[in-house]
Amino acid sequence: MTDFVLRLIDAGGYWGIFLLMVLENVFPPVPSELIMGIGGIRVGQGRMEMEWLLLAGTIGTTVGNYFWYLVGHILGFGRLKPLVDRYGRWATLEWKDVEALDRLFGKYGQIVVFIFRFMPAFRTMISLPAGLFRMGHVKFLLWTTGGALIWNIVLAYAGYVLGQNFRDIDKYVGPAATACVIGAIILYLWRLATWKPRG
Repeated sequence: MTDFVLRLIDAGGYWGIFLLMVLENVFPPVPSELIMGIGGIRVGQGRMEMEWLLLAGTIGTTVGNYFWYLVGHILGFGRLKPLVDRYGRWATLEWKDVEALDRLFGKYGQIVVFIFRFMPAFRTMISLPAGLFRMGHVKFLLWTTGGALIWNIVLAYAGYVLGQNFRDIDKYVGPAATACVIGAIILYLWRLATWKPRG
């Protein structure tokens, strides 16, 4: 994974960063930690500028998240009920749960989207319900961009400060992301096995 990211960044520069960050959010699990960290290393080497790195990475993140937001927005809240009625068992959801989520996004959608930007795996997944529950386009883009910018600053400066040692983090980032995915699968299977409709 590290070699692929390095090659694309070195070949494409800021466009490579942009493309990788779009892919990271559309087709995980290309880790943003690695992408922006290597970008920070390149800044330290004088091969990139921090401002352009952050711009490319943040726009790429926002575009990737907006893709899933649009998928949810096109599907729409209204089309969800027949799906929940038919397949709710597999999602461990009833329509009451969907209505509760709708109210949650109506009240706290911006904060939820912002906070989830800092969580592995969930930072992409949150874009779909944001679209489904009709969070405004501008609000979604602003809060996603704000959260992405802060996270990218942290990662890029970590790469800048740690230099080549940052590559060692890939040894931990990959297993950590895998552990999060496995944990989510186990939680889902447990919910599926124990879930009963409330009627």
